[in-house]
Amino acid sequence: MPFDFKEITEQLNEASTGSAGVSFSGKSLKLNSEDDAKDVCEEIKKCEKMSYLDLEGNTLGPDAARAISKALETHGSHLQRALWKDMFTGRMKNEIPKALEYLGDGLNSAGARLVELDLSDNAFGPIGVQGLAAFLRSSTCYTLRELRLNNNGLGITGGKMLAKALLDCHANSSKEGQPLALRVFIAGRNRLENEGATALAGVFEKLGSLEEVVMPQNGIYHSGVSALASGLSNNPGLRVLNLNDNTVGPRGAQALADVLHNFKALECLNLGDCLLKTKGALVIADALGIKGNHLSLTELNLTFNEIRTRAAEALARSVADKTQLDSFLLDGNALGESGRTTLRNYLEKSERIKSLGPFDDDATDESENEESGGEEEEEREGEGSDQDDQDDQDDQGDEVYIEKEQTVQTPIQEKSVKKPISVKEFMKSSSGENLLLIEGDKVMGFLEYAKERCQGKNSRESEKYVNELLCIVMKVSSHCGSGYGDVRVEAERLTDLLYSELFQYASENDQMSKLNNNLLVDLGLIKSEDKSVGNINWNLEGCFKALEKVVQKDYFPSLTKDALKLFIEKPIKTGRKFVDPFQEVKTSLKTILNRLPST
Repeated sequence: MPFDFKEITEQLNEASTGSAGVSFSGKSLKLNSEDDAKDVCEEIKKCEKMSYLDLEGNTLGPDAARAISKALETHGSHLQRALWKDMFTGRMKNEIPKALEYLGDGLNSAGARLVELDLSDNAFGPIGVQGLAAFLRSSTCYTLRELRLNNNGLGITGGKMLAKALLDCHANSSKEGQPLALRVFIAGRNRLENEGATALAGVFEKLGSLEEVVMPQNGIYHSGVSALASGLSNNPGLRVLNLNDNTVGPRGAQALADVLHNFKALECLNLGDCLLKTKGALVIADALGIKGNHLSLTELNLTFNEIRTRAAEALARSVADKTQLDSFLLDGNALGESGRTTLRNYLEKSERIKSLGPFDDDATDESENEESGGEEEEEREGEGSDQDDQDDQDDQGDEVYIEKEQTVQTPIQEKSVKKPISVKEFMKSSSGENLLLIEGDKVMGFLEYAKERCQGKNSRESEKYVNELLCIVMKVSSHCGSGYGDVRVEAERLTDLLYSELFQYASENDQMSKLNNNLLVDLGLIKSEDKSVGNINWNLEGCFKALEKVVQKDYFPSLTKDALKLFIEKPIKTGRKFVDPFQEVKTSLKTILNRLPST
């Protein structure tokens, strides 16, 4: 039965409001002068025992930062979480280090002890690290547990500077008897390459406390991966490792395989789009397949790695005893029909078949000798760019501005002119590229498709229509976390319009209770009572990112917000140890929901 959302609302109203803090997230404020920052400063001064300061989505200049710093000096001693994502859009490069220095000085003077520092989506490059380095070395950061620097354009130079600052922090904190013990390190889309990765590997080796390391899209080749593997081997508590979209290759895979046995608590391994090849997949399978190892594994992503048929059995056997496995992704390889059949047969025997993801983009294995030319491939793999990042050598001085999408990948480059596709074709293969290729009015096309799918169904048409449209929303919104700017922007536009249509229809046709229930199911927050409901086959990270914006829209129902607010904190109980692979994006959504007016 659907949940009683009125009862849920009452429970939420009775619940604690949580930690005190100040948030100006998403206000798009241009804080240039000290006077511009007056409202922020007043809120800081009014907040007793402020535990978090969220300035995401505003733009902060040095003068405004200095004013906020003064407020922090007297009222920032309890601050634990500095949530400063996307805070320097449109700023000149020479402004950013000074602003960071001011903020750091204020917290140092207050005697704050941070637990989380999030500066993601500030593409400040190496020059930004100059202002951040002193802050990271200070006593304020001795207690850091989570450092999030996603999409900062650090480059090799910035990566080395960051590594030096963290090593200094560890040394300084060790002298005081409380060595830096980072648990979460996020540094995706930073162009770190081999040298930057190697420098950070030295930090990882010193720490020994890491539980989650996320470094996708950094241009790291096998030598950098080998260094990371060596450094991470000293972190036995590692639960999450994400190196997606780096060129790991067979040699990097071997280096990782050699140390995987150290990570007894490993729960998520993401090596998607890493050019592992069949050889690399086999060594990873051997390492994971050791009986009794990695029994907490919940997610294994090996998509788009040019893995061929002969690795299918080994991969299936490698997860046979992984009873907590919820997501096993192998799409985008070349297993072929025989490989997919072999894989499914073995997974059926081990009762792991429910974890297997879809094969929308798997190719036929047309070559039995896929390793021919392997030496040439590996030689080419070792020729990754080792040039220093050019940002710190920019000769344009103060005229260089930080753009929000500076480090985002360029739009999808098509090898040939692609033909427009229908909505039906997109639903069959819902890639980001196909989303852009849908012809005509996309929203109208999606609505017509949902109506067509309802014809001839035994269930009530309005209920079926809501289910079909919700499925469309999930597949479209899954691309709201895309690394391709054009895909993400289009996905966000369509998601907004489709959610609006969905809620309006559900409200007019008395289907809100059903919709709220199914939304929670489709987001993986509760289990469906309908046994015919299939596995989730869309990227939940994008779905949660989409909701960060959509829940703030006027059309988004209060009861739906309340339901999300409750269940986003309550993972499904399975009786087994479980770590949510989407914890970061769900926490971000939770923060926004907590800021919204209660109903």
